[in-house]
Formats: sequence, structure tokens, C-alpha cells
Amino acid sequence: MKNKFFTLFIFFFIVFLCGSYEKQWIQPGAEQTDLYFPILQGKRVGLFVNQSSLVGKTHLVDVLRKHEISVTKIFVPEHGFRGNADDGDKIENSIDPNTSIPIISLYGKKVKPSASDLENVDILLFDIQDVGVRFYTFISSLQRLMEAAIENDKPLVILDRPNPNGFYVDGPVLNSKSFTGLQPIPIVYGMTMGEYAKMLVGEQWLAVTPKSRASHLQLTIIPNVNYTHKSLYEPPIKPSPNLPSIQSIYLYPSIGLMEGTIISVGRGTDKPFQIFGHPKIFTEFTFIPLAREGAGNPLYHNEVVHGWNLAGTKTEVLKLINSKLQIKYFIQAYQAYPDKNKFFPVFKSEASKKSLAAQIQAGMSEEEIRKSWEPALSNFKKIRKKYLIYPDFE
Repeated sequence: MKNKFFTLFIFFFIVFLCGSYEKQWIQPGAEQTDLYFPILQGKRVGLFVNQSSLVGKTHLVDVLRKHEISVTKIFVPEHGFRGNADDGDKIENSIDPNTSIPIISLYGKKVKPSASDLENVDILLFDIQDVGVRFYTFISSLQRLMEAAIENDKPLVILDRPNPNGFYVDGPVLNSKSFTGLQPIPIVYGMTMGEYAKMLVGEQWLAVTPKSRASHLQLTIIPNVNYTHKSLYEPPIKPSPNLPSIQSIYLYPSIGLMEGTIISVGRGTDKPFQIFGHPKIFTEFTFIPLAREGAGNPLYHNEVVHGWNLAGTKTEVLKLINSKLQIKYFIQAYQAYPDKNKFFPVFKSEASKKSLAAQIQAGMSEEEIRKSWEPALSNFKKIRKKYLIYPDFE
């Protein structure tokens, strides 16, 4: 009898565990094929994809072709179709050797499809893993694709994916425009691509004339399953060459701020955005950047760099960032560098970065800098709330 009760206990315990796992198991939009296959059947499809566009372990291109859905054009963002090009490299057009489908780069000579690019396209399908950071260029690529869809009267389907940094919102709100920041949003904006697209339409932030044309966009968002903004989602494949782990993704908003200064952020190492420093800063921790895929000519290539090591377990890094943009490391690096006048040589891409540079140069404390982000940050949070698809973190 005891064995019988023990067996029943084990059985129900396993059922409970499986049920809990099933509830927590997050499925990206790409895996909800029954929701978007019917929309694509019989149409010529233009894809905006890269190496992260997977359905399980199979690339979306192959899944669509297997189900006899016609893919006529592939559009690609920064880092290219395979996701292995260096940061900032201009990607050229090409032909996919496996399928003979034309690949059109939207990170190089142009950033959105032309009318001729879309002549043999009936519908556009977007599927890219984002990391929820303003200066990560995929949200700018999404905006330009949306504008091309409106201008050429093409329906757009977004296969939504979880945001691995979607559990907080923080940072200065942008007040100028470049491809590394097209909208008045903070550095960490806490939205998925689908939610962000809804905001672009709803706030009339798309660069179309007249602005009211944005409401005519035939937009379909295929949502994630079991995702909320409290979820800690780890992408199954690195979203870009220098974000190889969830630790790098978590630290990217804070350490990425220092790109454009004289500081190495660890490109050319196995821990990019987890370590940072400079050859003339003297600390015990050192590293040597070396050429590798995605970092063909890293800053201070083959030199000994002194600096700081923030690497740790996922739990340790989450505790380190504490759901905030950590500008203290930026301040620390500036204070440790001997020649302050040369710290910001090309720090000119965004007005928010210029402002942050000026604040750090002026010796403002972290608390004073954070106060300067208001009321713009709180106002953005109110705007964001209107467009959320998933339960929020607060």
C-alpha cells in the first residue's frame, strides 16, 4: 500500500512540474504558424530576417518553403543574413546560395526597401530578435520597413519575439534623430517589436506624409505565448556577434554607452560588454582584444587593456544591474582615465549621449544625472503603457 501511495505521489508531482513548465514555456510568434500561414498562402512574401529568425531550430525561410509558401525577397539588417558581419559594416546585396532568393541589404546604401524592391512582393513578414536597447539598430530597421509598407500599400506581419531586456524602462529620453535612435524613447524602453510597432503607428511617429497615412497600415502582430514583462527570456541564438550570452545582453545598455569613447567595451574577447577598459587605465584586471568573427579589427587590437570585469552568472549580473541603467561604470572609467580631454573623441551620434558626456565631464553625480532624465522618462512610461500587448512588470 505504501508503494502504491508513493507511486501516486511521484506521478502527481511530475504532472504538477510538467504543468508548471508548460505555463512558463515561452513561444515566440514565429512558432504560432497556424496564425500566420493562412495569411501568407498564395502570396509572394518578402521577409525581413536574420540568423535569429528560427521556428524551433529551423530557419523561417526553410519552414516557409517547406510549406510551399513563395518567398521572393529577403531583406536584412545590420550584421547581415547570417548575423556575422562586424558592427557598423555596410552589407552588400547578394543571392542566397541555398535558395537563389535575392537578399537586399537595408544597412548600407539604403535603409528601407524601394518601390522596385517590392514589385514582386505581395506581403511583408518581419521576424528579428531584438534586445530592447535604443541604439541597437533593429528597431530603426523596423520603422523604415513599416514606412515602406505604407508607401507601397503592402500588408505587414510581425512575428513578435520576447524582449530579454523587457523587464524595466530606464535612461535619458532621446531628443535628436539618427539611425541609432529615431524616436523620443529612453535607452531601455521595455517593449517587444510588436508593441513598439503599435506605438510608432499610434503616436504617428512614422515618417510618412501626411501623418494620418500611418493608420492605413495593414499591420498584423503574431504574439508570443506565455510571455509577460516579468519574464526573463534568453534568446536561443545570439542576436548579433557581440552579444553571445544573456550576461552580455543584460549589460549591453550600460556598457554600450561607452562606445564612441576611448574605452574598449570588450569587442574582440569572449565577454563583450561584460568587460571594459583602456591600455592607460591601471587596474589589476587585464584583457587583450583579438580579431574574431564579428570583430575583425577591435579597438586596441592585440594590446593589453586594463579595466573592469563585470562577468558572472545570470543571477549575479541581474543583481548587478538591478533593473536600472548603470551609468556608474561610465563615470568610473572617465575618472580613471588620465587625459580627460581625449575621453570623448567621437561621442557625437546622439544628443542624449552628448548631454550625458557633458554631465560626466561636469562632475555630476549619478543621482544628479538620473534626476535630469525627468519628467521625460515618466512621460514616456505613460505613452508605453498604451501599447503593451503583454502584462507589465508593474
